[in-house]
This record gives sequence, structure tokens and C-alpha cells, in this order.
Amino acid sequence: MSATASEPGGGGRFRIRWSARLRLTLLYGTLFLVSGATLLAVTYVLVVQSPASKGTQLVTRNVSDDPTREKLRSDISFVADETRRKAQRTLLTRSGIALGIMTGVSGGLGWVVAGRVLRPVRVMTDRARRISAHNLHERLAMPGPPDDELKNLGDTFDGLLARLDAAFDAQRRFVANASHELRTPLTLQRTVIEVALNTPDPDAAALRAVCERALAIGEDQERLIEALLTLASSQGGVFRTEPLDLAEVVGDVLGELAPARRADVTLDTALAPAVADGNTSLVERLVGNLIGNAQRYTDPGGWIRVTTAEADGRPRVRVVNSGPVVPRDAIPLLYQPFQRLGPRAARARGHGLGLSIVAAVADAHRARIVTEPGPEGGLDITVTFPRAGAPPTTEAAAGSRLPLTTDAGAP
Repeated sequence: MSATASEPGGGGRFRIRWSARLRLTLLYGTLFLVSGATLLAVTYVLVVQSPASKGTQLVTRNVSDDPTREKLRSDISFVADETRRKAQRTLLTRSGIALGIMTGVSGGLGWVVAGRVLRPVRVMTDRARRISAHNLHERLAMPGPPDDELKNLGDTFDGLLARLDAAFDAQRRFVANASHELRTPLTLQRTVIEVALNTPDPDAAALRAVCERALAIGEDQERLIEALLTLASSQGGVFRTEPLDLAEVVGDVLGELAPARRADVTLDTALAPAVADGNTSLVERLVGNLIGNAQRYTDPGGWIRVTTAEADGRPRVRVVNSGPVVPRDAIPLLYQPFQRLGPRAARARGHGLGLSIVAAVADAHRARIVTEPGPEGGLDITVTFPRAGAPPTTEAAAGSRLPLTTDAGAP
């Protein structure tokens, strides 16, 4: 960073670079000039109004009538007044010269002080320029006392870098996992077809089995692509909302899932009216993923309980299921894409995106998720939406969505 206040411009002319250092210097110099001029004016007025600067009066004790006495007294008063005015002009002139000199000195000192004050800013700028997507692990690590404003700025930027680093890592893991999940059915489908082609004289039944197997693999791939598109659209935010009743949404989702409902799992529902503002299709996907996730991971003979209600005027939907015990510290991992607690069971044809979509939809609707281990294993998930008709928060109005809150609950 250049230390000069101007730099060469086009045509050989100099263009003033109004840097923060130059502005601070001009501010320091202007403040000193104004305060100095005010002090000089006050001092000059006090000097002029002092008794020593008043008009000179001569008192004579000679009572004789001398015609030259009045002339002499007038001459002496004139000389004294001229001397006094000359002294005042000299005082004002020299004080003005001193003020100008000290203004220049204060400007130079202001330039030095501004440079020292802004040195941490230059250090942060240089370090920030060296940080890219390949070295997001580096930090500014600004020294200084905890209450220093510049250190707080550096620490805030370090926090931003930490979040960006985590986001880049999550994105890289997501791309790697998505590539693997997309490649697996393609490889399996190709293998099935190659095996069928290499079989000599296959009969119609064998070809039909191969086609059915390839069709099932394609359907699984379609579900994966649809889940990825839903996740991407949910993370993009909700632009159009409408009033909806969570009880009706849950009823519609249960009706759609009725053909695939497991007979070995008991389903209990308690659906009270709960009106919220949201995107119907996305909220249906949220509820469907919660219920579908509960069905996949509930042991035979277990139960699922789905309820809707309003608590303190806030609509919420709650899905509780029995099943394997979920460690409390493992709950946040379930909301990461392609994350599973164990190997995928044969009946659980999920891809590890169900709860990720739930989190994205809840985030887009400024809803809060509270997740706890279930009373008999499994999970107890409650999604609480904002009040219907409530104005968006300051963060939402500014375009930044509220952060998702996933709470493991109190022990």
C-alpha cells in the first residue's frame, strides 16, 4: 500500500487518492486549525478588552496656563495609542503565523498517527488478499486487547473464514458423496445389462428379469435426482407463500403414503388445526420425509406418532417413532447430506438426504427444528413454524434467512 496521498493519473496528472489515512490527517489538521483559531480569537479579544489596552489618559498637576501643555498631552496620547495598536497587530500576526506553523506540524503528526492507527487494517488487508479457497484454514489472528475494535473486526473476519471453510468442506463432501451415489446405480445398471448380453441364448423370463432390475435401478436413481433437486430448491429460499393448515398437509401426505404404509408398524395421529404460512409443496415434502424416515427406521412391532398443534400461537408438527437408540451427539450428523448412522438396510432405500431436505425446507420457512432421542429409541422431531401472518424478521427482510436450530434437547 502506497504511503502517498496521490498517484499518477492519465495524461501525466496526479489524482488524489482519498484514502482513510489522508481523510484522518485532514480531519486532525482541520480540528487543530479550528480550535487554534478559536483560541487565538478569544485571546485577542481578551487582550484588546484588558485595562492595559484601554486609551491612555494623562493627568497634569501644573495649574499654570501653558499653551503647549495640551498639544504635548495630545501627542503623548497619540504615540501611546499607536504603540498599543501596533503591539496588538504584531501579536495577531505572530499568533497567526504560529498557528499556521503548528497546523502544518499537527498535519504531519496526524499523518504519522493515522498511519500507526491504520496499520492493523493494512495487515488485515494484506493477509486477507493471500487467503483463497485453497487456504481458507488460515486466519488473520490479530493481536491486541479483547476490547480493541480492530481486534474485534479481525476476530469477526476469522469467524467468517471459519464458516466459509466449513461450508467449502461440506460442499466438497456433498459433491463427492453425490457423485458416488449417482455413479453407483449407473454402474449397477450397466453391470446387469452386460451380464444379460453375455448370457448365451437368454430366454424371455431372464430378459424380463433384467429389464425389471434395470427399471428398479432407474427408479432409484430418479428418486435420488428428485431429492437433490428438492434440496437445491429448498436452499434457494421460499419466494411465494400461502396460508396452509399443517393438519391438512399431514392428512394429504398420509393418504399418498398409504399404499406403502408398513403393516407391522402402528401409526397414531392427533391432528389439530395449525395454520402457517409456507410453500405447500415444500412443506408436504418436509412432512413426507419425516414420516418416511420414521417408517424406514422403525423396528417391526414399533410405533409412529404424528401430531399437529399450536403452541403459543406457533404452528408445529411433531413426529415421534420407536426404533434403534440414536446417540444424542450423533443427531446433528443426521441433518448432513448422505449421512447415516449405519449401513443402509435392504428395506431402507434412502440415500441419506431425507433429514437434509427437512432442514433445508425448515430453514427456508424460518422454522425451528428440535430433535431429541425418542422415549423408546428412534427420534422425536418437532418443527415449529413462525406465526401465520407474522411479518418477516429483520434478517429475512434483508435477504438472509434465519439459521436452522437443531437442538438435542435437555437431558
